[in-house]
Amino acid sequence: MQSVKYLTGAAVAFAITATSAFAETRVTYKSAKSTSSYYQMAVQIAEAMKAGSDIIVTVEESQGSVQNVMEVKARGGDYVFTTPPALVRLAKGGKAMFEGKGDPSFDEIRALFPIPSLTMHFVARADAGVSSFADLEGKTVLLGKGSFGAREGEKYLKLFGLEGKVTLAEVELSNAVPALKNGQIDAFVTAGSYPAPNVIEAAASTGVVVLSLSEEQIAETKRARLVIPAGTYAGQDSDIVTTSLPVVAYATTKMDDETAYQLTKTYWEGKAAMGDAAPWWNGVDESLMSNIEGKVHPGAIRFYKEAGMSLTDAQM
Repeated sequence: MQSVKYLTGAAVAFAITATSAFAETRVTYKSAKSTSSYYQMAVQIAEAMKAGSDIIVTVEESQGSVQNVMEVKARGGDYVFTTPPALVRLAKGGKAMFEGKGDPSFDEIRALFPIPSLTMHFVARADAGVSSFADLEGKTVLLGKGSFGAREGEKYLKLFGLEGKVTLAEVELSNAVPALKNGQIDAFVTAGSYPAPNVIEAAASTGVVVLSLSEEQIAETKRARLVIPAGTYAGQDSDIVTTSLPVVAYATTKMDDETAYQLTKTYWEGKAAMGDAAPWWNGVDESLMSNIEGKVHPGAIRFYKEAGMSLTDAQM
C-alpha cells in the first residue's frame, strides 16, 4: 500500500509541475543591438512580464528595425519585434528597402503597444572641432550598418549637403565608443531613445558634442521635432534640438489573442515601475497610440477596450 500511495503522490506532483509548465508562455522579443537603449528597454519589458504575468520573454539582439520586419517571413506566433510604423508601411507596399522582397506575411503584422521614440543623435568627439553639421565635412563618421538609424543618418548627410564630403567608417555601431576614444572616428550617429547608453558612455569617458538641428533642417527631414533637455548627458549645458520617429512593438496574426492580451496588459500596468528605473518610459502615454498607423492585434484591442483607451477605425 505504501508504494501505491508514493506513486500516487508522485503522479500528483508531476501533474502540478506539468500544469505550471503549460501555463507558461514563451515569446522572443527582438529589438536592437545590445549597446542600444532599445535593447535595455527590451530587457526591462522582459522583467516586467516575468513579474506581472506567466509570459517568459527571451530578448534577442538584432541588427536593427529593417531586419526585425524581414524576419516576420520565417517567425511564428511567439515573435515580438520593434520597428517604426513607417517601415511596416514600406514592407506592406514593397517599397524602398523592401522593394522586390515583399511577402504576404507582412500583411499579417499587428501592433501591440507604442514604446519610446527613436531619437536621432549626431555625436562628435569634443576635440574634433565639430559644432555644426557643416563642420562634419572632411571628418570620419560612423553610421553603422543595416539599422534604421544608419539609413536615417545617411539621409540627413545627403539633405544637409554632406554626401561624399565625409568618410564613412567601416566599423560596427557597437564599437562606436572605443572608436571615438582612440581617434578612429570623429563622430557617430545613433537613433536610440534618450538617454542613449552609448552616448552616456561616450560623454562620460571621452567628452562629446551632440549636434542640434536648425528649424529649417528639421523641416527638411520631415520628422517630428524633439528636445533633449540640458543635463541629459555629461557636459551638456544646453538643450539639444533633434528629430524623432515613433516606434511600436508588433506581433503577427500568428500570435494567439490571449498572449497578445497579456503582453499588452502587463506592459501598460508595468510602465510606471519601468519609468522609475529609466526615464525614457515616462514619455509613453495614451497619446502615443496615435503613432500606430495600421491594425492592432485583436488580443491587444481587448485590453484597450477594457482600459477605455480609444482606437481609430484604421487600428481596428
